[in-house]
Amino acid sequence: MLWPSILAALQSLLGGAASISFAHWVMIAIGCLLLYLGIAKGFEPLLLVPIGFGAILVNVPAADVMGEHGFLRYMFNAGILTELFPLLIFVGIGALTDFGPLLENPRILLFGAAGQFGIFLTLLLALALGFTPLESLAIGIIGACDGPTSIYVTTNYAPHLLGSVSVAAYSYMSLVPLIQPPIMRALTTDREKKIVMATVKRSVSKTTRLMFPILVTGFTAVIAPLGVPLMGMFMLGNLMREAGSVDRLAKTASNELANIVTLLLGLTIGATMAADQFLRIQTLSIFALGFVAISLDTVMGVLFGKLMCFLTGGKVNPLIGAAGISALPMAARVVQNEGLRYNKKNHLLMHAMGANTGGQVGSIMAAAIMLSVVNALGIQ
Repeated sequence: MLWPSILAALQSLLGGAASISFAHWVMIAIGCLLLYLGIAKGFEPLLLVPIGFGAILVNVPAADVMGEHGFLRYMFNAGILTELFPLLIFVGIGALTDFGPLLENPRILLFGAAGQFGIFLTLLLALALGFTPLESLAIGIIGACDGPTSIYVTTNYAPHLLGSVSVAAYSYMSLVPLIQPPIMRALTTDREKKIVMATVKRSVSKTTRLMFPILVTGFTAVIAPLGVPLMGMFMLGNLMREAGSVDRLAKTASNELANIVTLLLGLTIGATMAADQFLRIQTLSIFALGFVAISLDTVMGVLFGKLMCFLTGGKVNPLIGAAGISALPMAARVVQNEGLRYNKKNHLLMHAMGANTGGQVGSIMAAAIMLSVVNALGIQ
């Protein structure tokens, strides 16, 4: 009686394995690659590990984790379709962000604006390649180097691209230390790289720190009201950080809440990487355009840095322009390392952090403006 039961179990097991097609095996291999990059190489492990494992789970057909009653389907519907996960992530990011370097030198916010031009240039390129206006919008946002913003925009306007756009955004975020340095070196001279920027010693009052998130949220409400959920949650987290009276909430937002939501977000994003949805020429095009977007953001930021260097008579190191994207604080560290590479006395970290926090605000504002324009024009 025992052997028939064992044989039946083996047949069931082999039948389940046989149901996995070659395409599914390819996606399982991609999931394993993401796990390798996160665990062995340390590339954005908090995101790539759950994304990779989610990709493996969804490509086991018999498991049906994204079926009508699959557990990842419930999580996807509750956290992604409702936009809840990316918004909660922004509360945590805001609670971790120190706007001190930006407020000490407000003009550095311009670098955060310059670093978003790649988004709009890539949007035009995607349109030229035949993507719809809404698909092009979602693809362009990859250049912000801001995963939650990419997820929020794509969920709203191109949900069928969610898997490829979100994985591209987080993958390129992790590759910023590899993508940016060659561009920075190619666009700047040795003299520019060695410029030592003067330290700005300007105290920022507590009142200013408290008013900043409130004023930015109000400004967003006037300029691009559809971006208020994104900017509002980001600034709420920062307000809790600066208030001092709600330390428990700020610490929870930046630790427990951010960690839990990051886990759930990663799993659900991985669950969108089913073979029949992901293995398309369109996906490769999105990854290529995402690379172009981030590269163009870096190019525009550094070129703006060169302009500021010229206008200030050589007082601004153009390298800090590369930090005008949303990969906080990774891009700032890249700038610091490049500065030290050419001048051991060149400590650009605080200046770069100002540009980097400006890039975080700039990426959300860029998304907010595009969402509002799309809504106003009724683009479908």
